[in-house]
Amino acid sequence: MASDNIFSGLRVLDLASFIAGPAAATILSDFGAEVIKVEPPGIGDPYRLVYKMPPHPVSSDNYAWHLDNRNKRGIAVDLKSPRAKEIVQRLVKSADVVVINFPTPVRKRLGLMYEDLAPLNPRLIYADVTGFGDNGPDASLPGFDATAYWARSGLLALTRDAGAPPTLPASGSGDHASAVGLYAAIVTALYRREQTGKGSHVTTSLVAEGAWSISIYIQAALCQAKFYPLHDRMNPPNAFINVYQTSDDHWFVLMMQAKDWPALAKALGRPDLLTDSRFADPKGLAANVGELVKILDQTFGSQPLAHWQSALDEARITYGPVQHPAESDTDPQLLANDVIVPLEGAGPTLKHTVSSPLKIHGVTKVPAKRAPEIGEHNDEVLKEVGFTTDDIDGFRASGTIPATRRESVAAD
Repeated sequence: MASDNIFSGLRVLDLASFIAGPAAATILSDFGAEVIKVEPPGIGDPYRLVYKMPPHPVSSDNYAWHLDNRNKRGIAVDLKSPRAKEIVQRLVKSADVVVINFPTPVRKRLGLMYEDLAPLNPRLIYADVTGFGDNGPDASLPGFDATAYWARSGLLALTRDAGAPPTLPASGSGDHASAVGLYAAIVTALYRREQTGKGSHVTTSLVAEGAWSISIYIQAALCQAKFYPLHDRMNPPNAFINVYQTSDDHWFVLMMQAKDWPALAKALGRPDLLTDSRFADPKGLAANVGELVKILDQTFGSQPLAHWQSALDEARITYGPVQHPAESDTDPQLLANDVIVPLEGAGPTLKHTVSSPLKIHGVTKVPAKRAPEIGEHNDEVLKEVGFTTDDIDGFRASGTIPATRRESVAAD
């Protein structure tokens, strides 16, 4: 996959599954890296099946797979096969970066630890992502974004109303945030390699990324700060940091400082509130939060969102409409900033994708093309690393790779 970009000529071996690791490789591909996705024969990466699992949105096109594996070439290798080691070693010798997320016991069993691969390629950047880190009593536990990034970090404890149970987060939200962290680690290691010529073993974990996301609160706990109790929107600590509903059933987040209260009161058409003794100074505002919320609820509920957008924009009040993902493809702000970009060849209904969140001015990202089928590029990639047609036939005969490419495509 020839390209002329920042990472042109960089070869990435994506041995990971699901989201965090593969998405980090996808970001590299957005800037020109050649990424080879390695999957087991048969169903391939289990992430291929996620779009069929409730509560994920239903579609005939595998939107999740194309999101996190676009622009990659795909090979299918049974890493448990005795002959798989021959393929892995050739690929590692040709690679700049290996991305992996197998649990440590599996890596040891398959000979895929950093200590196994680094001697093959002293310049190799070995990037792994785990659920709970390399050390400690839970290091070997499987981790997903809901369990490690959200639950264990403390994020899930605070994202709920008083009296309500924790709510499952949106799928993949922690994984995609962690992918950016892993990408940053890889790029840092590549910079170090430019200086020293040496490869590195870099890592992050879902729980570390989650802890970083909620680090203001963890840092507060570390100095024995006093936490506000959980609250609901009718009795928040601050009426100016809250969610409100408009007459056309839209919600928006109000996010402002008390100093902007006069501007808000005028935008609401309620300048009388400024002389109301309950809300005339910071002490009164703090003591009468619940009453102010009721007034704001009634006022915001009297007009549609468009009215309040105009009024709040004019008053320079900070707010954010609560937008459904289904509205993203028509959001002019997302389109103008190339957050939503065209996707080529993915399917009859899948014409666009979400670009990675990093932008370098003056650099155009690689146009997004569909993700590979299982084993689609087996022969092509294996020949590039020096295997002959007879070698490849031998791998097929031993079951190391699928007997034919098309035999394993049906799973997608």
